[in-house]
Amino acid sequence: MLDRNVVEEFLDGQFEDVDLEFPKDISKEQLVEAFCQYVEDDYYEWLKDNFKSFFNHGNPDWEWIRERIKYYAK
Repeated sequence: MLDRNVVEEFLDGQFEDVDLEFPKDISKEQLVEAFCQYVEDDYYEWLKDNFKSFFNHGNPDWEWIRERIKYYAK
């Protein structure tokens, strides 16, 4: 789901900002992939939690949802 090239550039910048170096025994490709999978796992859990909240744990308040649609359409 995440663009690995964008994540690699992000990590490069972040490592530079805090003056970190990649360990010699971990390739940048491995680190980027592990970080992407970590973020994607967390993102999926975040989506599930927000789904439950938005749809009121299976008992959606459609009027509230209509108001959210109007609000975000502005």
